[in-house]
Amino acid sequence: MSVSPIKGAVRASGVSDDAALQPGSGQEETVSRQSGASAEAASPAGKVAAKSAKKRSPVLPVILLALLAGGGYFGYNWWTEGRFMVETDDAYISGDIATISPKVTGYVQTVSIADNQHVKAGDVMVTLDDGDYRIALQQAQSQLATQKLTVDRVAAQVIGGEAAVQQAQAQLLAAQATLHSAELTFKRVTDLRAQSVMSQAELDSATSALETGKANVAAAVAAVASANANLSVLKAQKAEAEAGVKTQELAVAQAQRNLDFTVLRAPYDGVIGNLGVQVGNLVSSGSRLASLVPVDKLYVDANFKETQISDIVPGSKVKLHVDAYGKTPIEGTVVSLAAGSGSVFSMLPPENATGNFTKIIQRVPVRIAIPQDVLDKGFLKAGLSVIAEVDTRTAPNKDSAK
Repeated sequence: MSVSPIKGAVRASGVSDDAALQPGSGQEETVSRQSGASAEAASPAGKVAAKSAKKRSPVLPVILLALLAGGGYFGYNWWTEGRFMVETDDAYISGDIATISPKVTGYVQTVSIADNQHVKAGDVMVTLDDGDYRIALQQAQSQLATQKLTVDRVAAQVIGGEAAVQQAQAQLLAAQATLHSAELTFKRVTDLRAQSVMSQAELDSATSALETGKANVAAAVAAVASANANLSVLKAQKAEAEAGVKTQELAVAQAQRNLDFTVLRAPYDGVIGNLGVQVGNLVSSGSRLASLVPVDKLYVDANFKETQISDIVPGSKVKLHVDAYGKTPIEGTVVSLAAGSGSVFSMLPPENATGNFTKIIQRVPVRIAIPQDVLDKGFLKAGLSVIAEVDTRTAPNKDSAK
């Protein structure tokens, strides 16, 4: 027996066949109300879905337009500027920091500085006990005075030696004159003796006078030689004494320098840091007492990758973003590039000829100057981190710079 579609629908809805077929029954009205309620429930849901669809419809195009605009902006920025910029965050503010150390050994007498204190060139920072060095200076000065007296004494002896030479030369001339007279007398007596005019005694006397004259001349010649030799010795002694004066003058100068080194002064304007000395400490030559940072002569050392330095040349402009004051960039200038990568100058450079090799991109230090007007403000500190952006378009002449 077949079942009509109406009955099947009613059965599916949980109503019995008999109740569904009875005309005018309450069950039929119930089915009608349920169908109406379902239609009413479905109608608001459809309206909400339609409204949601209408609201979501412009969102996707807006997003696409925003992405397109953003991509265009960044693309334009890269094309006009970004592709010319070379950047690194491996950069730091540096300076030629001086280590304050004594040249001489001594006890610290005064300390006139403190950490973070500004000092001017020539300001006294530390003084050492100078008693021993003053005594050493006085001793050197006394020895110098003694040596000068020695020079004066020897100089007087030289004058006496020169007079002795002159005297010996005069005696030689007198002896030579006497000898000449004796020679003439001997010749005359000899001639007269040949004529039997002179006696033998007179001839003997003339002969003796001649021999005596010759001996006197020989003695005078020896005296002149001796006087000259003595004069040479005295002159050598004088030269030695004068050299001793120069030696003592150097000793005085050295003692004075050592005395001056007991006062440690600032070599240039800067700020004191890492102070490690106090009154009463015994310090030796080379001991580290403090550091002096030249705040008005700082610079930036930026370590760029080796793949970035091809377009970096001296004279290029650099935007420096200091992490501590990162809002407004500072415009610096490339001064120079290092002669080698950082690993080349390390204490233990890598040895790539042994073992397995792993290629690592090297970094080359680049020195960047900071404008003087920025340094004069005094807010930059050595060691601060920096982001450096080199504008390769600003190189004055890339070919000549390289």
